[in-house]
Amino acid sequence: MGLEWMPREHELKDHSRHTDIWWGKEAPCTIYEKRPLRDPSGKEVPGLYVAWIILNNPAQYNSYTTQMVKGVIAAFENASTDREVVACVFTGVGPYAFCTGGNTKEYSEYYSKRPEEYGAYMELFNNMVDAILGCKKPVICRVNGMRVAGGQEIGTACDLTLASDLAVFGQAGPRHGSAPVGGATDFLPAYLSIEDATWSCVSCELWSAYKMWWKGLITKAFPVLKDENGKWVRNPQVITDKFIENGEIVFGEFKTGEEYKKAREWVQEKQKKGEVDFSLIDAEIDRICWTFANLFPGCLMKSIDGIRQKKRFFWDLNKHDHRHWLAVNMMGEAFLGFGAFNTRKITGKDTIDFIRYRQLIAQGRLVDESFMEEVMPKPQK
Repeated sequence: MGLEWMPREHELKDHSRHTDIWWGKEAPCTIYEKRPLRDPSGKEVPGLYVAWIILNNPAQYNSYTTQMVKGVIAAFENASTDREVVACVFTGVGPYAFCTGGNTKEYSEYYSKRPEEYGAYMELFNNMVDAILGCKKPVICRVNGMRVAGGQEIGTACDLTLASDLAVFGQAGPRHGSAPVGGATDFLPAYLSIEDATWSCVSCELWSAYKMWWKGLITKAFPVLKDENGKWVRNPQVITDKFIENGEIVFGEFKTGEEYKKAREWVQEKQKKGEVDFSLIDAEIDRICWTFANLFPGCLMKSIDGIRQKKRFFWDLNKHDHRHWLAVNMMGEAFLGFGAFNTRKITGKDTIDFIRYRQLIAQGRLVDESFMEEVMPKPQK
């Protein structure tokens, strides 16, 4: 018996919740594109696509504004129900950053000392993480540069990470007036050891892509620069050719002194000339998406959702409480931290005087305007 008995054509229903109202092309914005799925020969496959969700704010290292957060939510929700989409790629514009978190200018100049407003914003942020974790298509984070602070958090919500080997990873909250409770405290212990997760969350150190690969946080890291002979060159700022030096593991650590300075200058010159080449990453993205396309979509997403559930358990457990704490924190430490960072071009410093802050706390001083003025950096003369 054949399948003649099964229902045939019906008018298709539109399950998307959003039009393109939240998307754009002019920075700052979120870009949403459907790019054709490609087979191993590079040929486009008719009727099947990969959704590219792109943070477009390169002047501010792809930090996300409130409007951009709405765009990310809309993009993932749209891709989730689009029959033509096989997978999603989440990335940023330019050679410098995937995302450096929330837009500190907006935080400092609008949300500071407006806890209810910031609470509403954090509800949007939570919805953005939910949209990534709930997307019914596999999500690849294409890390084209810095993945820091909230950028690290939305990046770790993704299923796979392919990174430029110039990328750096880390948190920034405790240094700039917040805590990495937008996902890092939930997700990092699942990726890293508990002590590596702790140190990454609180130290605000930036770790190289190779260190992150070695520690299991990302899937692969690819060179993106070539020498004068057209040969790929791994990030010269990072130690990649040996694991142990003087009894200490150094693979993935940044070089120091004159060696680092020289390598840094070479990299920056390449970046300025626009000679960063992401073709190895993009070829691997094509390969992975082709793998996804040749699996039963229902079985694929059941498998991925089963893995995501481990992340979602802790995220769902804590996200509402964190939203309220972050809102209240805008009245104190966040006001100082984001304010210091936002005025760094005027003062020459991007943080408050932490030692003086602790001294005043030890003295039992009220955290009033005079207290805040005393610890904030002063304008340069």
